[in-house]
Amino acid sequence: MDITRRGVLRAGGALAAGAGLSGLTACSGSGAAGDSGSGAAGSATKGEITVWSWAGPAAEMKALVPAFNAQYPDIKVTVQDIGNPAIWDKITTALAAGGSGLADVLHIGVDYLPGYVEKFPNGLADLSKLGANQYKDAFAQGMWATVAPKGGRVNALPWEANSAGFYYRADVFEQAGVDVKALDTWDDTVEAGKVIKAKTGKYLLGIDKPASQPDAANFFQMLLQLQGAFYFDLDGGITLDSPQAVRAMTLIKQLNDAGLVSDLSGGWNALISSIKAGTNAVVPWPTWFGGIIEETVPQEKGKWGVRLPPTVRRGGSNAATVNSTHLAIAGSSKQQAAAWKFVEFVLTRPENQVKIYKEKGIAPALIKAYEDPVFHAPSEFFSGQKKGEIFLNALEAPSPAYNYSADYARALKVVTDAQTKVLLKGADPAEVLKAAADQLGQQTGRKVVR
Repeated sequence: MDITRRGVLRAGGALAAGAGLSGLTACSGSGAAGDSGSGAAGSATKGEITVWSWAGPAAEMKALVPAFNAQYPDIKVTVQDIGNPAIWDKITTALAAGGSGLADVLHIGVDYLPGYVEKFPNGLADLSKLGANQYKDAFAQGMWATVAPKGGRVNALPWEANSAGFYYRADVFEQAGVDVKALDTWDDTVEAGKVIKAKTGKYLLGIDKPASQPDAANFFQMLLQLQGAFYFDLDGGITLDSPQAVRAMTLIKQLNDAGLVSDLSGGWNALISSIKAGTNAVVPWPTWFGGIIEETVPQEKGKWGVRLPPTVRRGGSNAATVNSTHLAIAGSSKQQAAAWKFVEFVLTRPENQVKIYKEKGIAPALIKAYEDPVFHAPSEFFSGQKKGEIFLNALEAPSPAYNYSADYARALKVVTDAQTKVLLKGADPAEVLKAAADQLGQQTGRKVVR
């Protein structure tokens, strides 16, 4: 399990997006990469390509090169571990320079992809011209709309898809006499949390209340996405104070007012410490976090359980893909056809995605990969539950695309500020979110949709 990669995917990465994308856009006007979009297809059977990724995913792609070369012996692949978050500044800088120095294949998080497309319209190659549309139905729900939001141009191919999860201390729920399976909604969960706190002294969950890290609003964002909502609509309008957002922040206030939220000030380290200390009964994190829990408290095998989160509203959805990563091809690449062959090999061959999952725990977006037995085996750590099947159910459920936009980092800042006012000063959720939406509108020039 690659903690560093995921730990900074949203945190450090988002900061870089805010500083890097916005700043460079101001320097480069409308995006100098615009002239590089046509690229050159090149040969599909020979050439030299470079791939930019980070840590574990980079290592996995390097490991796949021999198998790739068995099929394409004349395509030389060099995978470079750029690091995360360094990769975001490096990609941004190269895109702003018209693609100069950019690798052929780029590993991009969902929180960056829309920003790159928005700021550098032709900075990434249109993969539909290379044959990507044949895989339109191969990936988890909502993923294709994420990489091809307009329905024609395909900006990338999905790799990792993480669904919202609800990891819980089964022994704590049992001690409190609370049936975790009976929690249909978060309202139910608030009431259950009160019982757990009274009978065990455990908090229900933790939040970085002063927003010491940029990803302090992960839980709020998950509650939004469970309702099919986000900070922006698909047209780029600000929906930060939508009824769904107010509902999500109100739930957080209810949990906090009831004394059910511990303070995870300090971000990642505080979160890990709380798991070791057994501070909270629930850890509402996505798919990949199960491996972190197993590594953090291996002695608690059999004491943990996992399920999809309760719904925000009764009858609503308990499935949401809360983050994902993708492989794109540079619009400036002269070897797009060869680069596509590599992207296709890594992401659309089930055996390759299974290999990566087994070695790094990266949850594939490719649905066919889930036919492998590894996703259907009982987990000794999670009380014999078939964790892979639980998250597969979420990936197969209807899920919309979310528009992170080029202003995601700014949205995170105003959201976390609003959440802090609610958690530490008892502010009214609707009022702080309205002020945050207006502030974001002033900062970005985007329309606030009400």
